Amino acid sequence: MINRADTLKMPDHSISGKIGAAGKWVLNLIVGWLSDHMVHPNILTLIGFVINIFAAVLFAKNLLFWAGLVVVFAGIFDMVDGEVARRTGRVTKFGAFFDSVIDRYSDMVLLLGLVVLYAKNDSIFYMGLAVFALIGSIMTSYTRARAESLIPACKVGFLERPERIVLLIIGALANRMAAVLWVLAVLSNWAVAQRIFYTWQEGKAIERGQ
Repeated sequence: MINRADTLKMPDHSISGKIGAAGKWVLNLIVGWLSDHMVHPNILTLIGFVINIFAAVLFAKNLLFWAGLVVVFAGIFDMVDGEVARRTGRVTKFGAFFDSVIDRYSDMVLLLGLVVLYAKNDSIFYMGLAVFALIGSIMTSYTRARAESLIPACKVGFLERPERIVLLIIGALANRMAAVLWVLAVLSNWAVAQRIFYTWQEGKAIERGQ
């Protein structure tokens, strides 16, 4: 009889498991090389941002598939900068702040690329939808940061940055950006509404307990 604890330690031989393991191996090699060469994690954050600017230009030029690939490439820098900071002993409060700020800029430039695309094509409705998605993207992060200055934590709501980036990549590679914009616009702003309501509830509970 196989012990449950033993089954949890068994390697995953499925296709998805092998792909995941290969991805982790590649990322570990990249992180190791960057750490050995003492590349500053803030530089990696900036490089990722510059690559996202290039992706935004491709979005604006309606080169969606290539833009999606570039966003994937930019995501590598987003995944490795934190681990490089840990391995090189450069984890700082400013680094976390800087990474968060640059992430917001990356979100904005990518969606601005889509705003420009739809403006050039005279598609006013989808230009407005892209703007609404951009507003939701910014406000999702802002409401959490502002709420957590008042209450212990505010992690409610779906569609954090990783989900938004994955959706943009899927929309670009599958040429389904219009559908993705609907999801981004609706769910990101719904997350904002959830966080407002949650903060109101938590704030009332704190005030009653005083």
